[in-house]
Amino acid sequence: MSREVIFIETEFIRLQDLLKFSGMTETGGQAKFLIQEGYVLVNGEVCKVRGKKLVEGDKVTLDDKTLEVRRY
Repeated sequence: MSREVIFIETEFIRLQDLLKFSGMTETGGQAKFLIQEGYVLVNGEVCKVRGKKLVEGDKVTLDDKTLEVRRY
């Protein structure tokens, strides 16, 4: 499993935007599909809310890759 830190400048980032921004998905449509079908974990639990606000310290997992959100 790979782990990566994603830095954001804002107070939060929405889940679907994080997946696109990080390169975990190629399109917003792909991100939406993966979230709604339950493939994405937020802090270890399935999250089907694509607009979920992620803040510093949140961890997002898709397949074998985990991203941790940090602020600059």
